[in-house]
Amino acid sequence: MKFKIDTKEKIVVFCPEEVALDANLSDQFVNTIISLPELDTRNLILDIGSVDTMDQPGIQAILTVYQYLYDNGRSCAITGVNNTLTRDLKAAGGDMLNIAPTMAEAIDLIMMEELERELLNGEL
Repeated sequence: MKFKIDTKEKIVVFCPEEVALDANLSDQFVNTIISLPELDTRNLILDIGSVDTMDQPGIQAILTVYQYLYDNGRSCAITGVNNTLTRDLKAAGGDMLNIAPTMAEAIDLIMMEELERELLNGEL
């Protein structure tokens, strides 16, 4: 699987460079993201602007990554999603998914959740 990552202070931006996220790539997608050492202390933004199509295993892979991050006290947002994929992701993930139309909005979503966690844990 081809991808780019951009590591920032509290966020890792993961950009798959594939046209389709399907059954052939779904396991590799999950394993690649979960094994990123940069995610030990950072949140994730999935920039899937180059992904045109996703089948059910591809959608499930995104849900798996989401659940993994939230189970480990981190956040995830998706950006760069076309209309068809937005509809499919919302149908599968409901309100669980943070889908943002722009990178700036995805960063804002992540930072708001980070602040909320810090407030709830009494870290501020």
